[in-house]
Amino acid sequence: MRQLTASHLPLGFRFAAGRAGIRKHGGDDLALMVSERPAAAAGVFTKNCVRAAPVELSAKALRESGGKARAVVANAGNANCATPNQAAVAEATAAAAAALAGVPRHQVLVASTGVIGEPFAEDVIPDALPGLWRSLDRGQFEACAKAIMTTDTVPKARCASFEVGGRTARVAGMAKGAGMIMPDMATMLSFLFTDADVSPGHLRKALRLAVGRSFNCITVDSDTSTNDTVLLLANGASGVTVGESAESVIAFAEALGGLTKALAIDIVRDGEGASKLARIAVQGAESEGAARRIAMAIANSPLVKTAIAGADPNWGRILAAAGKSGQPFRPDDADISINGAQVCSGGMRADFVEASVQRAMEGDSVEIEFRLRGEGRGRATVWTCDLTEGYVRINADYRT
Repeated sequence: MRQLTASHLPLGFRFAAGRAGIRKHGGDDLALMVSERPAAAAGVFTKNCVRAAPVELSAKALRESGGKARAVVANAGNANCATPNQAAVAEATAAAAAALAGVPRHQVLVASTGVIGEPFAEDVIPDALPGLWRSLDRGQFEACAKAIMTTDTVPKARCASFEVGGRTARVAGMAKGAGMIMPDMATMLSFLFTDADVSPGHLRKALRLAVGRSFNCITVDSDTSTNDTVLLLANGASGVTVGESAESVIAFAEALGGLTKALAIDIVRDGEGASKLARIAVQGAESEGAARRIAMAIANSPLVKTAIAGADPNWGRILAAAGKSGQPFRPDDADISINGAQVCSGGMRADFVEASVQRAMEGDSVEIEFRLRGEGRGRATVWTCDLTEGYVRINADYRT
């Protein structure tokens, strides 16, 4: 998986970022992303029952268009959620972008991130869009990734490529999120683009599979946002078609899956106040779902996360967190390793040198393996980060 370079961006897309005055503290807060030709589109959205207007509008637009889109408009600084005019703001945004692009309104998808419940004037984004339209350029991809940031400290942008029949297609994606992260499809937005020709049906399947193994396998603080949105557009500008052969389907799935996994890990590594990335791997459970429940329980435990922050090999916290997952298992079947050193054997303390494991945990990444003895084949991997004073400080001061 490569870091983003302009020469590897998908063909046939243009991007622009600018300031609409939504964000309180300055900087770009609006992104416009346009396909120069008709594109298939797919999306997955938050399952929170409190859903922001952009989520509702984009989901409806994908249904009405039959999975087609030409533009995406995203803003930071205001979630456009839980206000009397939230639907009107989203609709005015889509209508303004559609008029500029000369396409039906349902071919414009919108997304927002920021504070919930804050007033949002309906003309703010429409007034700023003509300037962005005039500045559309292939090279502003990373500028858009920066414009959608909130508490992120760095933009997240990645690219990949794959070959079918000797021809190359490209995939690129951006994401934002650092807190309110535990997608179920944190505050999380991700926009993905490919110049392969993919039908809406294939696109939906590929996106669901990729999200299930990436964005749905991360957690910073166990909170799911009102605005979580992942959108994928495919415009066929490369001349590569996906779906006519098993080779093409597999190649596209691998490229897309690798891209979303890299972006998901970027989100967790940049978790609010985080100093360490933690990988939690569970194996030997009765099913993949059972393994995932155990892994998420460990990853979301404040006691485990603070132990990771303090480089404390307190394996009892890991065992206890697994035990509260709701997934039954025999404690004396449990083995736990931290950074390759076994610290728990059969539910009891293993023979390990605590100082050595502690030193290994002082780096910027920690690997926890939770294994159940027996014949279970269920396994899952999730990624999280440590919990530090920085997280509390960022969220205590978020609106002030």
